[in-house]
Amino acid sequence: MASLELTDMQGFLARGYGGLPEAAFLLLHVEEAAAAQAWLRSLTADVTPADPKPSQSALQVAFTGDGLRALGFGEDTLQTFDQAFWEGMDAPYRQRILGDDGDSAPQHWRWGNDANPAHVLLMLFAIDAETLEARIETVRDGLQGLAETERLDTTSFTPAREHFGFRDGISQPIVEGLSRSGAPENTVPPGEFFLGYPNAYGERPVRPSVDPACDPDEILPRTKTERDGVRGDLGRNGTYVVLRQLSQDVQGFWKFVTEASEEVYGDAEERHRLAAKMVGRWREGAPLALSPDDPDAPARDDFGYHEEDPDGMKCPFASHLRRSNPRDSLEGGPEESTTVSNRHRLVRRGRPYGPPLADDFDVDDMLAAAPDEAERGLHFLCLCGDIARQFEFTQQTWIENQKFSGLYDDPDPLMGSPQDEGTTFTIPDTPVRRRVRDMQRFVEVRGGAYFFMPSLTALRFLGRADLSA
Repeated sequence: MASLELTDMQGFLARGYGGLPEAAFLLLHVEEAAAAQAWLRSLTADVTPADPKPSQSALQVAFTGDGLRALGFGEDTLQTFDQAFWEGMDAPYRQRILGDDGDSAPQHWRWGNDANPAHVLLMLFAIDAETLEARIETVRDGLQGLAETERLDTTSFTPAREHFGFRDGISQPIVEGLSRSGAPENTVPPGEFFLGYPNAYGERPVRPSVDPACDPDEILPRTKTERDGVRGDLGRNGTYVVLRQLSQDVQGFWKFVTEASEEVYGDAEERHRLAAKMVGRWREGAPLALSPDDPDAPARDDFGYHEEDPDGMKCPFASHLRRSNPRDSLEGGPEESTTVSNRHRLVRRGRPYGPPLADDFDVDDMLAAAPDEAERGLHFLCLCGDIARQFEFTQQTWIENQKFSGLYDDPDPLMGSPQDEGTTFTIPDTPVRRRVRDMQRFVEVRGGAYFFMPSLTALRFLGRADLSA
């Protein structure tokens, strides 16, 4: 088992800071590189490591490819990073991979596109609102060479829940080397998420590096590369962070589900069952694969589909849960399927934003709520060591693929982007399957970017790098 260098990692790699319910994310734009580097030198001491665990507040920092360019790093350095990172989430062909079309197309985003690029992400977490605002004020007072372009606020629900009303954060991989332990089939090598460690293939992938001339003080450890010889290891103990601001049409979702329930089941009161079929869990978190008829069963994540639900009669193949992590249900048998699925896992750290449509998340109350101007949704956040193999593969091959698992015209019913009015949601049943027709889009993308979250050592280097070398 790999020994993780937690004191050199930023804390976000080890935890989502659930004990710090207040959070805000600041997006910054580099205006003057030298001043921004000076600011980084002053900031590094305030960045929270993975060990020890903070009790009152935390601060984390990450950079886009454009942000590193703005600091003065050249393409020779940028191209040692994951290609998806240095090309950016808004690259034209990634729009097709991610399903970012229509109102979700990058040209309509509020941030993360050419009109409002993100360079630096500051993530602040706190035990209460007063502590959070104090930390934000301190950060703003100290900014040099950067301008704040967006503040992304968050909302905290107890227990963790997203705006459609479903429990969230239940399904997570166990990262080998961290404190949590569990079933081997849900345990993933650290290199899947943390750069510099063995991944699911037993390899240590090539990671970001710099010309040693940029690091005359030898802050970075040295690593030998096949192409360029000895380099400064910029990637070790870092990760890639995917951030997407997802707006949710809560009333539209529940109106659609209510009307579809009457058509599919002959009873609008079956809307909770249909919604659970679409998600893959009941609202309180019980998985359909284990509890197909008991919405009050406990939330669990220790299950598979191969034995429990091979035909999708409990949890449909098209459901969001089954798509986002097929577990042991892919071709090749349960063992091979689990191995393949685990090569595409994500550590999710998302936070909802905006007020709930109804404080109690009661469906009748949400449907009866007066229209308001508030936007509500999810700041989707995840960690991965290979953006294309993990996040983009999951999005393109499983979430957006309308022919996933032998289906014909079924997008992900929760997160997918239906390509035409004829798309469906198929529910295996006896004596015949049921189908929800004319699926709609309930989630729109409002902004997004790929970030590199460096180690504390790499942060010290970034503040002192000699970019004239």
